[in-house]
Amino acid sequence: MLRVGRAAALPREVWVLAVANFVIAVGFGLVAPALPAFARGFNVSVTAASVVVSAFAVSRLVFAPAGGRLVTRVGERWVYLSGLSIVALSTGACAFAADYWQLLVLRGVGGIGSTMFTVSGVGLLVRLTPPPLRGRASGLWGSSFLLGNLAGPLLGGGLVTISIRAPFLVYAGALVVAVLVVGVLLRDTVPAGRAAAGEVTVSLREALISGAYRAALVSGFAQGWSFGVRVSLLPLFVVEVLARDEAFAGTALAVFAAGNVAMLLVSGRLSDRVGRKPLVVLGLGVLAAGTVWSGVAGSVPLFLLATVVAGLGTGLLTPPQQAAVADVLGSGARGGQVLAVFQMATDVGAVLGPVATGLLADHFSYTTAFTVTGALALVALLVWLPARETLVRTT
Repeated sequence: MLRVGRAAALPREVWVLAVANFVIAVGFGLVAPALPAFARGFNVSVTAASVVVSAFAVSRLVFAPAGGRLVTRVGERWVYLSGLSIVALSTGACAFAADYWQLLVLRGVGGIGSTMFTVSGVGLLVRLTPPPLRGRASGLWGSSFLLGNLAGPLLGGGLVTISIRAPFLVYAGALVVAVLVVGVLLRDTVPAGRAAAGEVTVSLREALISGAYRAALVSGFAQGWSFGVRVSLLPLFVVEVLARDEAFAGTALAVFAAGNVAMLLVSGRLSDRVGRKPLVVLGLGVLAAGTVWSGVAGSVPLFLLATVVAGLGTGLLTPPQQAAVADVLGSGARGGQVLAVFQMATDVGAVLGPVATGLLADHFSYTTAFTVTGALALVALLVWLPARETLVRTT
């Protein structure tokens, strides 16, 4: 049976990627609160301002297949650094946008860069991490992004008081630093060009043969759906059902994030010891329970407790799910399309979830919307049950 010693350490390069991931997430958190108000400053409607926010996500989704092909053809490091550079340039340019349409186009371009560095970043994580440490690496990756997302809005609030355009410039500068640091520190470790002779490339068709990969697509969709619902529906539930102010919605999201962070690193380590599948199944079950409970909670304490449970479930699920996809690829293999389709499944869930559950809340109730979201996690759990374990154990 595979055992990972206490002294086993993650490669230095994985820590470099985690730090870069934190910087990226901080910058995203800097820009996110300022973007709608910046768009409204061009005297457009609320809907038009929302379109600017959505343009980033739509570009990510549309460009994901092309991003996957780029990773396979020219290598993860080149695509990663190019994607970061595109986001840096487009974000910096947003600060000088003269009208609404310029801002819209620049955010769309930023979405293209985002999907490039996301797909290639996960690809780098797969290639640089030994199989027995993939769960731990995935937990570190997820934690760094989540912590950055928490820190970003706090810093962004102060920058907005200086200028509504300041967050864009600060984010662009931080990304330039990240490009330089990653480019230098990974220069001698990760090949930047085409696949070397004998290097394996895993096609999407080959990956789809694996029941674990198919199950990861379903659970990724359910996780993305849950994320979209949490961001869009939870604040409305807090105001309209629990009769609390909008500020309390931020508290609820922070409570969810705390549960998530608390479990991410633990889950990653456990999945390297007991396997990916048990943690994924347990995480989906806990996420489903917490989500359904959130929709029926009749008091603030119960709602916060349910929110913590949902956060713990997401933390349990994320590292082993990503590690399972990495296991399907195998060590040293390139599979840009495989990673891109997994990302797309999550993004599609995040796009469709808020729309579908918004309709359910309008025509039925918030309880129905949260129950359907929890049910999707249970469907994913059932899909995972017959899937094989992907962690290779050696004696």
